[in-house]
Amino acid sequence: MALAAVVFQAGAATMTLAPSFEILMIGRLLAGVGIGFGVMIAPVYIAEISPTIDRGSLTSFPEIFINLGILLGYVSNYAFSGLPAHINWRIMLAVGITPSIFIGFALFVIPESPRWLVLQNRVDEARSVLMKTNEKESEVEDRLNEILAAADNSSAGKYEEKSVTSELMNPSPSLRRMLITGFGIQCFQQITGIDATVYYSPEIFQEAGIKNKQNVLAATVAMGVTKTVFIMVAILLIDKLGRKPLLYVSTIGMTICLFSLGFTLSFLGKGQFGVAMAILSVCGNVAFFSVGIGPICWVLTSEIFPLRVRAQAAALGGVGNRVSSGLVAMSFLSVSNAISFGGTFFIFSAVAALSVVFVHTCVPETKGKSLEQIESLFQTEHDQKGGQVELGDVEHLVQKG
Repeated sequence: MALAAVVFQAGAATMTLAPSFEILMIGRLLAGVGIGFGVMIAPVYIAEISPTIDRGSLTSFPEIFINLGILLGYVSNYAFSGLPAHINWRIMLAVGITPSIFIGFALFVIPESPRWLVLQNRVDEARSVLMKTNEKESEVEDRLNEILAAADNSSAGKYEEKSVTSELMNPSPSLRRMLITGFGIQCFQQITGIDATVYYSPEIFQEAGIKNKQNVLAATVAMGVTKTVFIMVAILLIDKLGRKPLLYVSTIGMTICLFSLGFTLSFLGKGQFGVAMAILSVCGNVAFFSVGIGPICWVLTSEIFPLRVRAQAAALGGVGNRVSSGLVAMSFLSVSNAISFGGTFFIFSAVAALSVVFVHTCVPETKGKSLEQIESLFQTEHDQKGGQVELGDVEHLVQKG
């Protein structure tokens, strides 16, 4: 996290002081690398340090703060837009340095991951960290024993002969299932078209028949507010209802809204009813995204992998997410020009329908389980169909422990 903050600061400072477009792009590249580090590391760290009962909610926080950061970026850009043109953009970019400075100070306060400390044979320090994040001493000892057992398994026998890279390239059956789940959910989050909807919402609303720029802006703001509000709903519900029910609601809802948007843009024309349906479909799509697959994909990839490969496997999922996002964002306008906006959203609707099947067959319920229990779950149930987890399985695992 310290490296991510330093790299991002360097990128933001380079962009702020850039004397040419080429230097500006170098700064943007550095800032992107810093953000990439943070996006990969933050969910894993939060998952490893959080109490089991609150892990889902806490691991969802990066998603809401990403959206809050985007909103604050809009606000700061608006605030500085009245300054002279040769200086206002530099101040806008310089403001981006502030969050990473706060992260730098926070690193002196936040503890190290107890699981990492155990891997480094610093068991007493791990116990001290768990004492800060768990209320009862008995819970601390239970959690520590689970982490010690997982660490012993990760470093025993066959694992000593294989590097982490080798394990990921030639995974065991249980790890293969974890990789399919983690990588798949990250890719489905993006190939359902959420970034195309967000990035090109003005063009979508104009295609629906909104001509006035102020009305387009108002519809775009409504979409942004909807997205942020429903992420907060997900944070409240994820540890109460579970990951899988929210994923079902999310993917089914997105399928319906994307189909509705495709139908509206293709057949309802540009009248008042068509405009209303387009706004409703777009806002509904981002709402269903934010209440489920948006934050939950990061939760799942931070909690399903074994301790030894968790960081690298979660990062692999993040790479799939970003590559999918880039492909969708870069191809959206070209595809839309070729087959129409409506046709493109019909395709996204079909992909969202496939994501429902993926959730049913490949994603287990992880609510209320420790990271070590989740690892054991994949190891003991990888041959069963559907990937569904019953309460009896968890009780069996607890009894065995």
